[in-house]
Amino acid sequence: MEAGTSGPHVVLIHSNVSGARQWRRLMDDLKDRFRVRAVNLFGYGKSPPWTGTGAQSLEDQARLVETALPNDGSGIYLVGHSFGGAVAMKVAARQNGRVAKLALLEANPFHLLAQAGKMDGFSEGMRLRNIIKESGARGEWIVAAECFADYWGGENTWRDMPQDRRVTFTEAIKPNFHEWDAVLNETTPLEEWATVLPTATLAVCDPGTVLPIRQIDDLLRATCPGWTYVASTGGHMAPLSHPDVINPIVIDFLRR
Repeated sequence: MEAGTSGPHVVLIHSNVSGARQWRRLMDDLKDRFRVRAVNLFGYGKSPPWTGTGAQSLEDQARLVETALPNDGSGIYLVGHSFGGAVAMKVAARQNGRVAKLALLEANPFHLLAQAGKMDGFSEGMRLRNIIKESGARGEWIVAAECFADYWGGENTWRDMPQDRRVTFTEAIKPNFHEWDAVLNETTPLEEWATVLPTATLAVCDPGTVLPIRQIDDLLRATCPGWTYVASTGGHMAPLSHPDVINPIVIDFLRR
């Protein structure tokens, strides 16, 4: 998906169980000043499903995103939500300074929690991971979808979801089986991220979001004090459910 014909390049990387379409409103808001491209990760839209012989890695997803980067050598602005934020971090690290601005909307590099000994948050994430892995391995995708929806969207999210949306959501959960491998098998330490990611990095987090994301935000604030941090509202899925809250924050950061 693309919008805009002039200005800096902005590449948008979606969250789990979403796809490039999650950015439609933000693309409309940005297209007058930027050239915007929303990419699909493995298993979303027209991107192929993950078929690697080993566990998926952030490196694999980053290489996929890199095929969609403009090839004119200009600077790039990256925006990533949740899993897309972790992928955006990897892309920025691999691009050796080409990423001029990085916006992380509740990025989920869970491996940092284990490295820092934040085992309460890490264990909470692992409980969800285990449900996705075990249910998916049995083909019980509805079980995986319900647990995922209620964890990230809040209690009763699945109950209140229309039936047609449940069907779509259950199909879209399948790539998440491999995405857990990507975030949990990453080994880059926080101190190294601080040296390879741009100084012009924005981290957005709702203080009332789930524990693992709050702890990741705390770690980033302690290790990367020069970044821009914004406390938002709307929960982890706010980029989709509350674009009126999140989009102005992103737009202000990119326009500076």
